[in-house]
Amino acid sequence: MRIGRSVPPAAAPFGWQDLGHAVAGAWSPVRAIHAREEEIREHFGVPHVFLVSSGTAALTVTLAALKSLSSKTEVVIPAFTCFSVPAAVLKAGLRPVLCDIDPATFDFDHALLEQTLTDNTLCVVAHHLFAIPSDIARLKAMCQPRGIVVVEDAAQAMGVRSGAGYLGTLGDVGIFSLGRGKTITCGSGGIVITRSDRIADAVHQRYLRLRFPSRAEMWLDFVRILLMAVFIRPSLYWVPAAMPFLRLGETIFPKDVPLRLLSGLKAGFLRHWRRRLHDSIQIRSETAADFSRQLSLHPVHGPAHPYLRLPVLAATPGDKDRIHALSRRLGLGMSVAYPTSVNEIRQISAAFHGREFPNAKRVAEHLLTIPTHHWLSEADRCAIVTCLATAAPDARPPGRWASPSSVEVVHHG
Repeated sequence: MRIGRSVPPAAAPFGWQDLGHAVAGAWSPVRAIHAREEEIREHFGVPHVFLVSSGTAALTVTLAALKSLSSKTEVVIPAFTCFSVPAAVLKAGLRPVLCDIDPATFDFDHALLEQTLTDNTLCVVAHHLFAIPSDIARLKAMCQPRGIVVVEDAAQAMGVRSGAGYLGTLGDVGIFSLGRGKTITCGSGGIVITRSDRIADAVHQRYLRLRFPSRAEMWLDFVRILLMAVFIRPSLYWVPAAMPFLRLGETIFPKDVPLRLLSGLKAGFLRHWRRRLHDSIQIRSETAADFSRQLSLHPVHGPAHPYLRLPVLAATPGDKDRIHALSRRLGLGMSVAYPTSVNEIRQISAAFHGREFPNAKRVAEHLLTIPTHHWLSEADRCAIVTCLATAAPDARPPGRWASPSSVEVVHHG
């Protein structure tokens, strides 16, 4: 157990004054929620915005709405993604179908995706993992002629732009997450956005069925936010990190997906979300550029992209384990992302009938992420660089595998 300064793997900026705004939002919830909805509509240029209790809830409500508009039942998702994505598909009463990924971008392998789509495909969920953009234009060109909806999982990419605009606004419908480790946070929360009146009407029908958290649940959330504000600081993060029952840093397949509206308290906490979002993106861009320079990395989307966490692939799974173990001992915040591909999640593996997805599997075995958030000090950055250079000097940005049987990573500058 480490005692002393420990960097959290992920964190989002906020200030003590935001706690006061949270209390104000709790007493005027309708006003706070309507204000946030209008701000989000204006900022992202979309007419329809829905605020719910989590990013997973946002995806679940979206998929349930799409299900009500069609008799199709299959949802295509990346074979390497957040475990909450297949959980949302199942919660919505739909069937997850996997497609292997391009290990350079974590996007779909589009050649395989073409073969995966069927007459029963309701939608495709494209993720912007670590804020790395998926090719939404290419995906829409493939899906729209078939009447397949493109859902953008921009949970890790709120406020990040690509050439065509904000991620999350490029497909038919998009979702953001307001969880603890995202670009901005209110402890937990989710957003659904769309330009489609038809999809918005279907989402609205489900939105009307959701209830606000009870007063007891709301004030329990306030206590959680207060504890987060205290213990997310590197000087104190070692305290919750030393409590195994909290399972910090673990990826857990959710047994259920609670569906609630966002509380007025959390809407109040988000009062200055635009400034916080701007600061978060700027800091992540600068930190990623610094790591890329010091480690001689050439990430596929450029060194100054605002990565939620900067991904690198260790040369071997053993190297990954050594880096992670050393990082934990030194309190440097490097993490292993998702431990398996989706088809190997124990609770749902039987649904995929033994199919394998080699790129997703290898990424899970080799991937590490470097924190990019505002709590990193100059000394932390130097220690991370030294850790990587010592434990795994051959770590590289995500790239394409040289061959199906190779574990050597070829990166693209």
